[in-house]
Amino acid sequence: MSIHDVRVDVMEPVEFARLVKRTPIEELRQVLNGERRTEILDHLIGGMPSAFRPEVAGRTRAVVHWRIGDRPDGGVDSYEMVIADGVCTLSPRAEGKPQLTLDLAAADFVRLVTGNAHAIMLVMKGKLQTRGDLALTARFPKLFAAPRP
Repeated sequence: MSIHDVRVDVMEPVEFARLVKRTPIEELRQVLNGERRTEILDHLIGGMPSAFRPEVAGRTRAVVHWRIGDRPDGGVDSYEMVIADGVCTLSPRAEGKPQLTLDLAAADFVRLVTGNAHAIMLVMKGKLQTRGDLALTARFPKLFAAPRP
């Protein structure tokens, strides 16, 4: 099975995470620079509310903007995530004032949300840039249960 031809909408998250783990980064970048980019990104960001851990979030209230770069046209895909009252919701448009903004390349985003990369390591390598609330930045990865490939 190859990342080029799988249907992410019918795969279990752990199965997709395993596929990402064994896919070379250059191949992952190639797929995410093609026609399947939006399908894959939308599916992964769309799955984040179900991975949200309200018991860890507690009373956290925040607007988070994801800016996923390296689009073939040079732009970014933006998503807005709102965390409030123990619930995580999404919007395909980043319109609210964010407490946290996360900027990274598409392949790094896919690796991060599938549990194949760690946020701290991505920050240390300069592959994930964060702006905003430092306390939220530190807690943010713990708010979601990533699949374990």
